[in-house]
Amino acid sequence: MANSAVDKAMDGLDGAVEAVRQAVSDLPAVADAVSAAAHGVSGGAVDPFVFRLAIFVLAIFVGYYVVWSVTPALHTPLMAVTNAISSVIVVGALLAVGISASGLATGFGFVALVLASVNIFGGFLVTQRMLAMYKKKEK
Repeated sequence: MANSAVDKAMDGLDGAVEAVRQAVSDLPAVADAVSAAAHGVSGGAVDPFVFRLAIFVLAIFVGYYVVWSVTPALHTPLMAVTNAISSVIVVGALLAVGISASGLATGFGFVALVLASVNIFGGFLVTQRMLAMYKKKEK
């Protein structure tokens, strides 16, 4: 009976992995469709590369202003959420490294894995330091 539950769980996990693989493989097509739509709406005046670059630059500015307007009281809970998001990035990077046959995708996946791991480790260090500020000092 326990084996059948394990087998069902493994089948469910295999289905979930396949769904993630399909979603990851559909992302470039979605990005291409959005770029093509912007290219069509603008009458061909906007190159898809420029469109994607503009979105990337806007994301940098939005991220900068969002991070710098966080009050210190919210910093520690937000660091915990950032660590959770980075752990999702680690899962995606592992999938990119393990699934892809392309050397470029494997390289980008490895870089994403290293950067997300550094972010998680640094986040835990900063969170511990922030929590230490709220502890009573022992005399």
